Amino acid sequence: MADPQKPIRILHITFNMGFGGTEQVIRQLVTNLNPAKFQCEIACIDGEVGAIGQTLEAEHGIKIHARQRAPGLDLKTILWLRRLIKNGNFDIVHCHQYSPYTYGWFTHWGTGARIVFTEHGRFHPDQHRKKARFINPIIAHTSHKLIAISAATRDALVEYEYLPKDKIEVIYNGIAPLTVNEEKRETLKKELGLKPEETVIGTVARLDAVKNQALMLKTTRALLDRNYNVRLLLVGDGPERGNLEALAAELELGESVIFTGFQSQPADFLSLMDIFLLPSFTEGTSMTLLEAMSLGIPTVATRVGGTPEIVADGETGVLVESDDLDEFFSGLKMLMDEPAKLDQMARQAKRRFEERFSVEKMVKQYEQCYETRVTR
Repeated sequence: MADPQKPIRILHITFNMGFGGTEQVIRQLVTNLNPAKFQCEIACIDGEVGAIGQTLEAEHGIKIHARQRAPGLDLKTILWLRRLIKNGNFDIVHCHQYSPYTYGWFTHWGTGARIVFTEHGRFHPDQHRKKARFINPIIAHTSHKLIAISAATRDALVEYEYLPKDKIEVIYNGIAPLTVNEEKRETLKKELGLKPEETVIGTVARLDAVKNQALMLKTTRALLDRNYNVRLLLVGDGPERGNLEALAAELELGESVIFTGFQSQPADFLSLMDIFLLPSFTEGTSMTLLEAMSLGIPTVATRVGGTPEIVADGETGVLVESDDLDEFFSGLKMLMDEPAKLDQMARQAKRRFEERFSVEKMVKQYEQCYETRVTR
């Protein structure tokens, strides 16, 4: 049992600390947990500290350890993590995503540390694995807390990972609300050539097939063909960029679509959008969706994963079926045709964010999780 007079020591195990939703959650936790009660370090098993990790080290003094694991279950990485846990006197090993969970579980035995696992999202398409049916119930039984970032993610853990539903707690992601520098915003609008009469739609995301940015391009073409004055803003980079640029050329979108590439401050670009788009094939709890809501930006999104738990359909945005061009187009058209409805949704999106998805609410739930499990 941990000494109640000493801070609880937490080692977060993850793939890396580059840009992504998981990394953002870890950043919010390590910078917002009560420092008098919790001390955090991070271990990256894919060998890369990453941009968010570098910022945490430089600006917050968070210690980050990194090692490149070998293919398969790497014994040397397990031993490396074990030394970190024992030498650092960690009370909690908080594993983010399934592979880090496996490493953390094998590592923690005999160290006195307790295992917390957070599942941040699922692959698409999800699938059953025979070995999970036998191994995961044992791992779950000997873990101290299982967390899913949405009810949909929890249900996927039950169905595909054979984890007990009654042991999984849902803790929604939370973020600090974004703020807008109006002077910087106006400068950026001029640099991108955005016009006051244009409706700016777009997203901030890795350019990846699972995010289905292709549907945004096709929808933009459909809007332009019906004389809507619209500009599509795609913020991010990734493996699908070449294919998406080729599709944009094929659709003759020209200057109607802007590929910004990777941006270290994507929130500046998000603030330019009138409508946020999220046509993903699967989602856990999208951090950029929460960021958009914090700015009062309505959303058109697919009804997948945890998104329906975040977007109140018809109140803070519009939910449509996955990969349905007609529905996605109709949702956008409705918002562009009804500016009063768009304004109302903007206000309700901001209010819903403040009530349900603040960083303070998320951190408080994790603090309770850590404290309960350490003192039990």
